[in-house]
Amino acid sequence: MKRNWTVLRAGMRRSTREVFAGGLEAFGPSAVGATETPEPRLELEKLDRREVRELASDPDVAAIAPVMPTRLVEPTLRASADASAWGVKAVGADVTPRTGAGVVVAVLDTGIDSAHPAFAGVDLVQRDFSGADNGDRNGHGTHCAGTIFGRDVEGKRIGIARGVTRALIGKVLADDGSGSSDALFRGIQWSFNEGAKVLSMSIGFDFPGMVASLTADGFPQELAFSIGLEAYRANLRMFDSLMALARARQLFDGGCVVIAASGNESDRARDPRFEIAASLPACADGVIAVGALALADGGLEVAPFSNTFPQIAAPGVRVLSAKAGGGLITMNGTSMATPHVAGVAALWWEEVRAVAAISNAQAVTAKLLANARVDMFAPGVDPADRGSGVVRAPI
Repeated sequence: MKRNWTVLRAGMRRSTREVFAGGLEAFGPSAVGATETPEPRLELEKLDRREVRELASDPDVAAIAPVMPTRLVEPTLRASADASAWGVKAVGADVTPRTGAGVVVAVLDTGIDSAHPAFAGVDLVQRDFSGADNGDRNGHGTHCAGTIFGRDVEGKRIGIARGVTRALIGKVLADDGSGSSDALFRGIQWSFNEGAKVLSMSIGFDFPGMVASLTADGFPQELAFSIGLEAYRANLRMFDSLMALARARQLFDGGCVVIAASGNESDRARDPRFEIAASLPACADGVIAVGALALADGGLEVAPFSNTFPQIAAPGVRVLSAKAGGGLITMNGTSMATPHVAGVAALWWEEVRAVAAISNAQAVTAKLLANARVDMFAPGVDPADRGSGVVRAPI
């Protein structure tokens, strides 16, 4: 039986170690000429298992993965605009001299309401990978973009990096929040090629959905789980290769800081032990996984839904931002925390370019993690749940 597979062709690999291998050496310095930017190709092919194994031995193939369903990291709450954008102050964006000026930001999500006043004056470069056409009939992408670079709305500040004037909006999720790994991978490559310095993704891979679909198609449950795990592993390898590409690009254009939501599957309110680890793409090598924080009496605390083992944390509860169709709306989720980190990353890009001898994604990431604060938390917060600490803007 043939299935859809995403094939990453590099034109620079010498061998493939195993079926789903790819990863870190695919685009390493030894494989890339000193004067050329790596230009891999992502292709969607229908393959059976024999053809997959044949492709795995092709020296031109850096990675290969079956197409998996993706979905937005669904907010745990969508409510009226009855709150302040407290996250702006919590990350220090209200006192930093930086605005994100000159930094290109990419948002891969459900699209954007380009007519919203929050995005006035921003050059929005839109590209649809979902098949649902540009625009945002869901609202998730508009809310995330508003937190990153939104202008003031109704007299309220919502944006972290209000100096951003060019944003890449890749619609990789349809209006119902569903998508595919192939659309996401193509969105990532497009973002890199268009010069993104920061890439924000509030997206998860839908492993349970894939297993349920296979079971509904008549596959025995054990086989459905096996196929799902195989697909998850292969797509993780694909991410490894794409992130290796991002690191290789630093030699030529400075690279891109890639940020993703850790996920909302934990349920500490039910049981403190109910903690789910950060999921794909947040758990991929080189991606900054983000946890969500809430205001509490003794300081900041980790949101009960926030997946554990993030690298950094940011406000993710009662976050006020742009509402598709106009106005403002409050949402909860690691989806809402992620654009706070993306906005601060844009501020650090501007800072590093201005004061450092070397400005690349590695330097920006180092600043982002090293300047996170750990003195803002309520007592008893587990370091495994908040990572390096609360993301903070340059001062």
